[in-house]
Amino acid sequence: MKQLLAVWVFVCLGTLVLGTGVASGQWTRPIMAWGDNAHGQCAVPAPNADFAAAAGGEYHSLGLKSDGTIVAWGSNDQGQCDVPAPNADFVAVAGGGWHSLGLKSDGTIVAWGRNDESQCSVPLPNADFVAVAAGEAHSLGVRSDGTIVVWGTNACGQWNIPSPNTDFVAVTGGYGHSLALKSDGTIVAWGRNHESQCDVPLPNADFVAVAAGYRHSLGLKSDGTLVAWGWDISGQCDVPLPNADFVAVAGGYGHSLSLKSDGTIVAWGANSYGQCDVPAPNADFLAVAGGYYHSLGLRDSSGTGVEEPGHGDVAGAATLAILSLAPNPFNPSTEVSFETRASGHVTMEIYDVSGRCVRTVPLGYVEPGQHYARWDGRDARGHNVNSGVYFVRLLGAEGESSAVKAVLVR
Repeated sequence: MKQLLAVWVFVCLGTLVLGTGVASGQWTRPIMAWGDNAHGQCAVPAPNADFAAAAGGEYHSLGLKSDGTIVAWGSNDQGQCDVPAPNADFVAVAGGGWHSLGLKSDGTIVAWGRNDESQCSVPLPNADFVAVAAGEAHSLGVRSDGTIVVWGTNACGQWNIPSPNTDFVAVTGGYGHSLALKSDGTIVAWGRNHESQCDVPLPNADFVAVAAGYRHSLGLKSDGTLVAWGWDISGQCDVPLPNADFVAVAGGYGHSLSLKSDGTIVAWGANSYGQCDVPAPNADFLAVAGGYYHSLGLRDSSGTGVEEPGHGDVAGAATLAILSLAPNPFNPSTEVSFETRASGHVTMEIYDVSGRCVRTVPLGYVEPGQHYARWDGRDARGHNVNSGVYFVRLLGAEGESSAVKAVLVR
């Protein structure tokens, strides 16, 4: 019979050590950028390493470093690359037309760049935000209570969030429209709808992630398939076959991108600037983002030896091993099957791609044999973490397991 261990939360300590014993501070996570580079938006500043996230604006790009700082490059005619001081404690980043946004660890949003439509004037109270997004000239934030706040231009009804404004877990912005994902897996869309970019195809269910292009929209289903709708002049809504195994999605002006569970990126639609020509080797990507005519991918090229479940161990881990994660990709939770050959206390740790411990789960005292635990996709504060790649590791008195990749798609 399965033994499903109860979970409690306390503050994480320590540094993630992946399969070969490479510490998080030694990871090499460069951003690969391709497509239009007329404004230097694909020229990632050196050192191109230790990134945890990437975002694309119209003609500029942004990268979030694992130390919580933001790097911005490309067009800066509106100050969209001038990250305000103190450049620290950021946990998420977003790029708009000519403005940029960063979410701080204390739940506040910082915005900079063009502000003629008040797209950088974050409404008060500037607090309790858990997600941030940018459209062409409007900005969006999701609060911890599941409500959405919108500011900037309202020329296309970007402020008109359909009621009830509650239970939202993710948000994204396009040229004049917005999309948001509800906790029940439905997508809500509002704003400009001239190209039917707000007409979510039926059945509107089982979505785990959303993305907005210039005038088109994309949704990722829990089964790994993609749905795209709206403006399709360049085939940006024609998802390439096989439409399967996708774990993340992004939209550009006239192109779309998606990340596969095997770490490859698929891109389609307008390609006049090579924005769909993913650089070789097309492998080991952790995240994807789209700009106007350019694309970005965050790659793990560290050679850390992250293991698939049940394969390989670090020194001393012979007594403790993760056998499987199911489902994986997952939403909202995944079950961790593990085996221990020695009695003792076991702890499960969850890390993001920056090496930051987002949750620690004490599993208590266990006897030799196979056991089961569950991660519910939440951090140490009980908040839902964002879609992305995470790493699960077990610690015991006799050693530790290899880190195993877990892909969360919301």
